[in-house]
Amino acid sequence: MSNSQFSPSPSQVGFPILDRRQMLAAIGGLAAASAGLGSFADEALAAGTVTFGSNYSDPKPKKAMGAAIKSTGVPTKINTVDHNKFQENITRYLGTRPDDVYCWFAGYRMRFFARKGLATDISDVWKKIGPGFSAGFKGASTGDDGKQYFVPFYNYPWAVFYRKSVFAEKGYAPPKNADELIALCKKMKADGLTPFAFADDGGWPAMGTFDYLNMRTNGYDFHVRLMAGKEPWTGPGVKSVMETFTQLLEYHQAGAVTRKWEDAAQTLVKKESGMYTLGSFVSSQFTDAADLADLDFFAFPEINPKYGRDSVEAPIDGFMVSKKAKNVAGAKQLIAALGSAKAENAYNAIDPSNLSAHKKASTASYTAFQKKSIKLIAGAKHISQFLDRDTDPGFASEVVGKALQQFINTPGDVTSILKNIETQKKKYLK
Repeated sequence: MSNSQFSPSPSQVGFPILDRRQMLAAIGGLAAASAGLGSFADEALAAGTVTFGSNYSDPKPKKAMGAAIKSTGVPTKINTVDHNKFQENITRYLGTRPDDVYCWFAGYRMRFFARKGLATDISDVWKKIGPGFSAGFKGASTGDDGKQYFVPFYNYPWAVFYRKSVFAEKGYAPPKNADELIALCKKMKADGLTPFAFADDGGWPAMGTFDYLNMRTNGYDFHVRLMAGKEPWTGPGVKSVMETFTQLLEYHQAGAVTRKWEDAAQTLVKKESGMYTLGSFVSSQFTDAADLADLDFFAFPEINPKYGRDSVEAPIDGFMVSKKAKNVAGAKQLIAALGSAKAENAYNAIDPSNLSAHKKASTASYTAFQKKSIKLIAGAKHISQFLDRDTDPGFASEVVGKALQQFINTPGDVTSILKNIETQKKKYLK
């Protein structure tokens, strides 16, 4: 796949973070340690050591990130924090005592921190690493001021995941449109399977389902306008999305609001659920080689023939340097090295669930799963970053994320839920 396929959205998987008022309070003096995100600023570190704030807390990604950092040769102290906790407290962390380098997301999320003065300009780093990335990846790493603040590491598609053996045993076929999807859900339910594994702890996973329903119903351009506040949440477009979501919800695992995505994934591993709409990182939960080889996916089905399946969610993850970094020179050295084919190859050797961003990263060891992921993204007409990366982060987490959780708990309340979103968006989207 040519990386030129990637065209960053006008605005990311991101996850919940604090709103503007909370951020200002945080910058005013709240301690990062109180949020469980302390840095190594007070530890006795060897001269030249870089501190690295990591949200790679699951076993396989944690090991893979350790290997990637080791490959750089830069002395680094890694501060690993639970994935959700990291996202929930990121602005407080950045406003107080952050690590030198931290993991984050491209697009709106990156530009938001750059605009608020919480990130260091790394345009000088890009002069060195730029040839290794497409114009699309550079664009996704560029702030509103035209400077670069982010180094991409990998991206990954969202799709509907399933186990080949379950589909073969039951005689199921991947659905191509909404009617076929509903029919499949009914068959699975009759066979004693939960059609869709589902989790929304943290408020972000359900956004992926919403995004696909929206892009399949109203198209990518509508998605972009909705995220920018230029389309009404109370209009017929979103109402149609929620009608379909309501219809599908009865086939999704109950109790999603308090369930972590990893726990939902285990029901797919154990063949208790038939499908799961999530990012390809779901493969990290398939620790047995035979189980991993059995994992497959299909593009989210068509709803409106006008748009077909022309859009794919493929968020970009990478690294930024804190504005308050104590070792700026070392931090830039580290992210320059992480933005190399060598570092990406080291990561991919342990966790092959993602697609390397660097042009020269090896694809020789790519699994059939990864090759299919490349094909899915390459065949897409539009690439979105994910709802909470494509709009104001406060709006995504404090309004839409909570509204979707309310919907999951009380799906008959759609009209009032959408009205509340429309009213609150004015606080965030100008």
